[in-house]
Amino acid sequence: MAAELEVTYQGTVYPWHCDHMGHMNVMWYVGKFDEATWHLLAGLGITPSYLRDRNRGMVAVDQRISYRQEVRAGDLVVVRSAVLEVHSKVIRFVHRMENAETGEVVAVTVLTGVHLDRETRRSCDLPEEQLARARKALTDYDPGI
Repeated sequence: MAAELEVTYQGTVYPWHCDHMGHMNVMWYVGKFDEATWHLLAGLGITPSYLRDRNRGMVAVDQRISYRQEVRAGDLVVVRSAVLEVHSKVIRFVHRMENAETGEVVAVTVLTGVHLDRETRRSCDLPEEQLARARKALTDYDPGI
């Protein structure tokens, strides 16, 4: 199943990522997933320069997270991602965070992102090039959430 998902983030859990119970706090899971999002989108042609040059944006309108295992300071994590659904203005995708040493899935999130005209603050169609790339990246991976 990992072959369907591409690596979009690799990092380390630092002590300041951990809460008073000694495991990574939820805000850091979301932050690492957010970094993975920008790498996934860039792979679809929704790059920082595309967003700046065309005055476009991507906004998350829904996010669901399932926490499976704890990670602690010093653990290495890898996020693998895939596109689940594509529409003219919307991309739904999954990120699966794994403990890089053990391979255990530690968290899974599914996000729905909407393409936005930053001037009008309204959703707008993705260009055909980005839509084609997103459609080509579609997978039937079941995130289980």
